[in-house]
Amino acid sequence: MHTLLTRTLSLALLAASPLAMPAHAQETDRFATVEIKAEKLAEGIAVLVGQGGNIGVSYGPDGTVLIDDQFAPLTPKIEAAVAALGAEPVRYLINTHWHGDHSGGNENFGKAGAMILAHDHVRERLSGQQESGKGNNPSAPKEALPVLTYHDGIKLHLNGDEVQAKHMPHAHTDGDSVIFWKKANVIHMGDIFFNKVTLPFVDLESGGNVMGILAAVEKIIPMVDEQTRIIPGHGPVASKADLIAYRDMLKTVIDAVKQGRTDGKSLAQIQAMKPAAKWDVNKDAFISGDAFVEAVYKSLETPAHSHDAKSHDERAH
Repeated sequence: MHTLLTRTLSLALLAASPLAMPAHAQETDRFATVEIKAEKLAEGIAVLVGQGGNIGVSYGPDGTVLIDDQFAPLTPKIEAAVAALGAEPVRYLINTHWHGDHSGGNENFGKAGAMILAHDHVRERLSGQQESGKGNNPSAPKEALPVLTYHDGIKLHLNGDEVQAKHMPHAHTDGDSVIFWKKANVIHMGDIFFNKVTLPFVDLESGGNVMGILAAVEKIIPMVDEQTRIIPGHGPVASKADLIAYRDMLKTVIDAVKQGRTDGKSLAQIQAMKPAAKWDVNKDAFISGDAFVEAVYKSLETPAHSHDAKSHDERAH
């Protein structure tokens, strides 16, 4: 019998697949009323909010950089929102990870001439080279695949700023990147950070692990200050205080689940304790308290030394 988390993951991965779009008429109905709203965060930097992951935009004389691109049918609306900022068409596109609500527009932007960049594992998963769930991910078209991939990270020197993409191993997935604008003091964290809209989604079947999420957040907190604008994968633009609160939530739930496991409690018994109840307040949230607790429980089934070994293996990749 499938668990709650397994059902949640299956639905999420189906929706995330670049080839899992509904029929054309259904697409039209689904996205027809979506509005892409822009919020300027700094000179030449904005966030676009529509349906799917938050999009970062960096624009100026050296061209436009897009961070994630939501779903394919929204591409014309995203292009219009970019143009409304006074920006040129997208020249570079960075995927924070492989899920379709962040990479679904890749083919469209690739065909339009954008250079797509991402972590090595993003290309591998989009091209069907890595297994996820019960089988290989369906292969995305060539135009949707990153043409420049990196392992630890990459820097782009554009529009008077240094844009850094840093890999955070085994967090939301095994291919997460966090994007830093050094001068502008803006960060896009992708789905390592869900801000106030749902508890975290840990894609265990794509190499994710809650301990990797916590490690990433704890690595980022010292790198930001009270003026940093933080773009989460989903939810409103956040502050350092919001990120610290998120870290504290992660630690509280993880510690409770760890203690339950030490006490010999089953997953169902730990879920009954409701360790995530304080944050499980949105009835429409993508991930419920019980599903998050299950993800934590299953993450902890991977011994800490094995998780560290994966990170070490990646460095030697």
